[in-house]
Amino acid sequence: MSLDDSDAPGRPALSQPDAAGLLAALRQEAERLGFSRLGVTTAAAPARQDQFAAWLDRGFAGVMEGWLRRHLPLRGQPDSLLEGARSVIMLATDYAAEESTIVAADRGRVARYAWGDDYHGLLRDRLNQLGLWLEAQVPGCQTRGVVDSAPLSERELAARAGLGWFGKNTMLIDPRAGSYFFLSGLLTTVVLPIDQPLQVDHCGTCTACLDACPTDAFPEPRVLDATRCLSSLTIEDHGPIATDLRTGFGNWVFGCDICQEVCPWNRHAPGTAEPALRSRLENGTLPLAELLRLDESAFRERFRGSPIIRAKRRGLLRSAAIALGNHTAPEIASPDDLEALTQALTDHEPIVRGAAAWALGQWRQRSGQLAETIVRTLETHLVSEEDPAVQAEITAALD
Repeated sequence: MSLDDSDAPGRPALSQPDAAGLLAALRQEAERLGFSRLGVTTAAAPARQDQFAAWLDRGFAGVMEGWLRRHLPLRGQPDSLLEGARSVIMLATDYAAEESTIVAADRGRVARYAWGDDYHGLLRDRLNQLGLWLEAQVPGCQTRGVVDSAPLSERELAARAGLGWFGKNTMLIDPRAGSYFFLSGLLTTVVLPIDQPLQVDHCGTCTACLDACPTDAFPEPRVLDATRCLSSLTIEDHGPIATDLRTGFGNWVFGCDICQEVCPWNRHAPGTAEPALRSRLENGTLPLAELLRLDESAFRERFRGSPIIRAKRRGLLRSAAIALGNHTAPEIASPDDLEALTQALTDHEPIVRGAAAWALGQWRQRSGQLAETIVRTLETHLVSEEDPAVQAEITAALD
């Protein structure tokens, strides 16, 4: 692509030396602002849009299908987000990658990206600053930053900009930094020198991520079935969970890192020193019984400014009940855990009540000591329960 943009009315024209110098200064400014890496590609339509449409047609998008299908035409047109866009600057931001220690059965696991503050505001502020810097360097140019807020094919564009290759777990993997990083994009009307995509698939014959998935969410390498993915189920899906998937939750309550934890390329992930992204959770976990006692006000206060609020109260408490139901040894669980599950049978959300009934049914099967108490509890609540779906959950737990 020529760097001479003088034929485009109103667009800044940059000679090769000027463009190269601007890009070098842009990299320095992005690093100063806290971005970890950047790559540049054109604003041309991303490749593989037909594959994305086919993925939607296979029903793999789960609860996100409506939004994704509605914006499908825009995903192939970056310039629809910024008129006259000529370049897309894709930025990677490393996040916390501390090693997790053994997690107690009464604590729920949280994906590492959500251990700190919500990244959206942090990255959006940085993008705005970087955009203003570029507009000051090239008067008359325009920019627009995107952080998960517009139908931009961030992963496709980032791969084209040389920031990584598509792993078999569908994550973008950087050979220098693994996959624990956020993506954000800055569209601009400035024509910049482009970076080249990686030409080698460094996954080789490794299938660690595919083999480790507890819910078999990968029907084939590089294809994710979001209807079975714990990240999608615990974050985006706030409804009932299919019975055959519940034991696969383990004690995950928000997101899942399993396919990243087993990836060899994450052994030396750099992590981050950014205070906003450092963990505010104890060992990246949350106490399950405490979660089950949160009312709406307490939930919002507890997770204000955290990505976890995206799960909504009913989704998080539902997942907490399922995780507690997966307790490997309920007979030695704290009485507080049993009390929390029992109280959850009276929650105002049917989804939470149903999950609590299932969890108590799991405990009943595993613990002879608690079986009689649990049966009495479930039978009592079955009499007063009016929701048919919850009635079915209680009946199944008693069966």
